[in-house]
Parts: sequence; structure tokens; C-alpha cells
Amino acid sequence: MAAADVPRLEDLESALGGLEGKRILVRADLNVPLRDGRITDDLRIRAAVPTLRWLAERGATVTACSHLGRPKGAPDPALAMDPVRDRLAELVPGVEVMENLRFDPGETADDPAFVDRLVEGQDGYVNDAFGASHRAHASIVGPPRHLPSAAGRLLAEEVDVLLGCRDHPRRPFVGILGGAKVSDKLGVITALLDVCDSLIIGGGMCFTFLAAQGHRVGSSLLEEDQVDRCRELLDSGAPLHLPSDITALGPGGKISDPDAGGDVRQVGRDVPDGWMGLDIGPGTAAEFADVVAEARQVLWNGPMGVFEDPRFAAGTRTVAEAVADCRGFTVVGGGDSAAAVAAFDLADRIDHISTGGGASLELIEQGDLPGLEALRQARPA
Repeated sequence: MAAADVPRLEDLESALGGLEGKRILVRADLNVPLRDGRITDDLRIRAAVPTLRWLAERGATVTACSHLGRPKGAPDPALAMDPVRDRLAELVPGVEVMENLRFDPGETADDPAFVDRLVEGQDGYVNDAFGASHRAHASIVGPPRHLPSAAGRLLAEEVDVLLGCRDHPRRPFVGILGGAKVSDKLGVITALLDVCDSLIIGGGMCFTFLAAQGHRVGSSLLEEDQVDRCRELLDSGAPLHLPSDITALGPGGKISDPDAGGDVRQVGRDVPDGWMGLDIGPGTAAEFADVVAEARQVLWNGPMGVFEDPRFAAGTRTVAEAVADCRGFTVVGGGDSAAAVAAFDLADRIDHISTGGGASLELIEQGDLPGLEALRQARPA
């Protein structure tokens, strides 16, 4: 059975003979940013609304559960669900919200006793937490062992879009990968090279590829143990696009602190000793934008540089604008890329912005996730 063939909400309704009076547990991704106890961005809460409202309108008693932040398996008042509970009550009244799942170490350990407490009294389960579905945590893989289960609207859409990119791409298909480390994305690089017509490499990870070509990288991020693997990929004739120029910070400079000194300048593919490459250069940004302009499908995950520092934001901005301008189908794979398109006010010009950076990469790489497998193997009614 294919990963996309997970049961949907209508399947759950049918399996339970209707939802009126049924108790449904929904694993949502309500992990919103907080500052001084207040939500600074409620996007993930709003993203959960279609599934929660659909269930409630059909007469189900709905209980939502989620993690929030990174408590260490113990209660932390600063990460209690109260702000989330209050906001969700405004959007979908009547939905109960459990306390932060990660207050209990049983969540990350997939502890059977913790799963038993989650599913007690429930008639069905819905997973709508795509961003957590690459984790074999109790609330993700446990309930389907006990209850009829289904994918929520958000999870189903993520799976359909991302697996569509992977398995049935529109061509030319251009992949864009950035971020810090090659080792973190080697699997997805290999997977994308199997289906992409062009794969653009930027961010800190590009310097390991440049080193594999024999270029000097100065003090830039370099994974020496990955140089040989990068050289193999380059020698294979893979359709990789690497930077032709770099924006670098000179000795004495500090990231995110322009007042600390240190020159900023464009260099070629060779970064001088003591200098640190922190963004693709303007020539590279234009070259990458030209590749994107010809695409009928784009998948982007990872910024081109340290875009949070205005001195090193131009490369990511140019690529983001190229993706937004592209006439093909455009997908941003969550994480820092999603933050970038939001920061540049381009989100409404992207066809699909994933809610899970790590989950989207793993789905592209593996073609499946623990959360999806659990749903396909769920206990029948």
C-alpha cells in the first residue's frame, strides 16, 4: 500500500457509523511560538481548524492534544497549554485541549501506559500533526494500535502535495536545498537527484561541495568527512548547481552583529583564509533565479544564507522572489524556508508551504513516515 493511501476523515466517519456522539482524539500540531506567555504566531492553531471544525459539526466530542516547546519530560508552567486552549476556544468552541504531551516522558518514549491514558474513553483517532509525524512518539503511533484512525485535512494535503512532487513531478522539476550541513540532507539530496531536472545547492552546505571541487572555503562551514561523498555526487554528472560567488564576512566580524566590525564583500568560489561565507553572492542569486524561472515545479527547503542578518539576506530574498514569481507549482518545505518567505512577505504567492521542515524532508527522502504507516495499520472499527 502506498504512503498516500492513508484513511481520510470520511473513512473514519464510515467506519464508526457516523460521528454523532463519538469521542475523537485529534493529534494536532499546536506548537506555536510564545513570548511572555502570549502567542506570537497562531498559524499552526488556525491550520488545525478545518479538521476540528469538520469533526465538531458532525456531532463528535473532540479532544485535541499536542506538544508545545521542548519540556524535558516534566511539567513546565511556561509551556502549559493555556494560551493555546484560549485561542482555540475562540476558533472552534467546545474542543477540549489536553495538557502539553511532553510534560510526560512517555510521549517521546512511546510508552504503552501513556498511550493507554491517551486513548481511554475515545472512539476514534485523527492525526493532523504532519510536523510531528516523522517521530515515532506515543501520540503519533500509539492511538492507531487501539482505535479506528484517519489523517486529518492538513496531514492529507501535505502527503498529497509532497508525494506528488516526489512521485509525479511536473517538468522541469527544480529542487533547491540550503541550510547548514550536507550530512543532514545527504539522503534527501540523493532522493531528489533521482527525480529532479536541476538541484540547486546553497547555504552552509555548499562549502563542502566547493571544497570537493578543490576550492578554498576559508573559515566557512565545512564537513570534511563529507567531502568525498560530495565529490562522488559531482563526478556522477548529477545536475547540481553550485554558487559561483559568495558573500563573506571578514576576520573579526560577528554574525548578527554589524557593529562588531569585519568587512563584508563578494568573493568568487574561493573564500580567503579567515573569511566566512555566509550567503550566496549576487551573481549566483541571479543564476539560481534563472534556473527557477524555467521550472514547472519547485521544491525549496533551506535558506541560501544567514538571512536573519540583513547583510546576508540578499541571496535568500532573491531566490524566494524567484520562487514566488515562478509560473510552475511551488512548494516550500517548512522550517527556515517558510520563515524566510514570511519575513519577505511572499507567503501568499507560494502554492504550498509545508508545516513540517523535518517531516517534509523525510517524506521526500523515504516516501513514508512513522505516522503514516501507523494510520495504514490502524485497528479497524
